[in-house]
Amino acid sequence: MTSETVRVDLGARAYDVRIGPGLLARAGAEIAPLLRRRRVAVLTDERVGALHLEALREGLGDIAMTALALPPGEATKGWPEFSRAVDWLLGERIERRDIVIALGGGVIGDLAGFAAAVLRRGVRFVQIPTSLLAQVDSSVGGKTGINSVHGKNLIGAFHQPSLVLADIGVLDSLPARDFLSGYGEVVKYGLLGDAAFFDWLEANGPALARGDRALRQHAVRRSVEMKARIVERDETEEGDRALLNLGHTFCHALETATGYSDRLLHGEGVAIGCALAFETSQRLGLCSQEAPSRVRAHLKAMGMKCDIADIPGDLPDADALMALMAQDKKVVDGKLRFILARAIGEAFVTADVDAATVRQVIAEALAARR
Repeated sequence: MTSETVRVDLGARAYDVRIGPGLLARAGAEIAPLLRRRRVAVLTDERVGALHLEALREGLGDIAMTALALPPGEATKGWPEFSRAVDWLLGERIERRDIVIALGGGVIGDLAGFAAAVLRRGVRFVQIPTSLLAQVDSSVGGKTGINSVHGKNLIGAFHQPSLVLADIGVLDSLPARDFLSGYGEVVKYGLLGDAAFFDWLEANGPALARGDRALRQHAVRRSVEMKARIVERDETEEGDRALLNLGHTFCHALETATGYSDRLLHGEGVAIGCALAFETSQRLGLCSQEAPSRVRAHLKAMGMKCDIADIPGDLPDADALMALMAQDKKVVDGKLRFILARAIGEAFVTADVDAATVRQVIAEALAARR
């Protein structure tokens, strides 16, 4: 297998996303052209660091590497660990022309990218995503940030990476649940804009989950291509880019309600959110009855969570979840923008949604837990 390249064409801020096996071992050759001096600072987490930090050090060759490993988990993506990371980078005397490397999943990528964005008013960074979720979504597009007590990703900046290295081989080290969580974002791409890709996932998803690297590379490449084209059209989410939030309005409310804990991983929330978005679309007469059933059938075939009833533990009532949704970043002029669908592969953004229908969908999903 050879690596493939997807270009994110943003003019002066354009960059390549390399996708394939063995990229960690070639990290030095890939990153060297970006360097003014042969040193990098790596932000990672303790779990990923134990698995991949030495391989990265070897791959960098004669490029000097210093690293900080933060605690794993969504709770890291807040002010305390962010401040620690920024102070560490300053202590390491990282300059504006240097490179910060984010080695990890979405939490580390978002936090390290935000740290790079504000450090000395902006230093360059390279994403080396180690989870499926990060490879297909959070490492591409320049969204960086941390969470607040008021909600997820409410503090941050748009700061594009200089390079993304998506090593398919590192996905072998993921626990099955984490891999399937990332698959929730892969499915999202088919649902929002490529019905043929969703067909392909229905046929190949189980083999992909079992470890077929060629299938995994195809899924990552297609997902990144779709995200890149949307980001090129709408870098700062004024219009089309909001499509990438299919399922996320429901997801972020559920994540906040579960305390960003292991009760609900992000990609699991996205999968449930996509199913709820299609259910809402069907209730509003926008899509066929078959569409939400097909979405849930595929998620179940993959062994994934597909409804609120699959989340363990207590949850707030429908009104409380609606209130959490109203805190979402997608609120514009006091109106919540929803991503709904006319069919699989045909999502659209709208602020014209009947709140009573959304509440009914949530209330019925909560009632199914009893």
